[in-house]
Amino acid sequence: MRALVLSGGEGSRLRPITHTNAKQLIPIANTPILFHVLHRIAEAGITEVGIVVGQMAAEVEAAVGDGSAWGLRVTYIPQEAPLGLAHAVLTAADFVRGEPFVMYLGDNVLLQDIGGFVARFERTRPDAQIGRASCRERV
Repeated sequence: MRALVLSGGEGSRLRPITHTNAKQLIPIANTPILFHVLHRIAEAGITEVGIVVGQMAAEVEAAVGDGSAWGLRVTYIPQEAPLGLAHAVLTAADFVRGEPFVMYLGDNVLLQDIGGFVARFERTRPDAQIGRASCRERV
């Protein structure tokens, strides 16, 4: 299982904060949002992560590095423009091809882990599965 983290959005609705900072690096509880995301992914036992990046790619890459701080191996996937979720997956096609993957929005903080969701997917192997942050998955 791999993880695809979408971190290419411009954060236009968060301006002026995002004129100089990537929205995924805005701190929540003194930790950048993206770091919470990477922690949840690592906690679920996923080690291969592709991060789709946009115009703030350099800032995201400088903050995350190679992912080893979370026990992850990170691949950066440049997206020329934030054209939606499906476009981000299409942009990352070479990274996810032939592998099941979790798509996680890099500007979302979930209070629960995603391990149950991943375990259920691996157990049942559906073609697709949508998780909802508002409920807990039963393992």
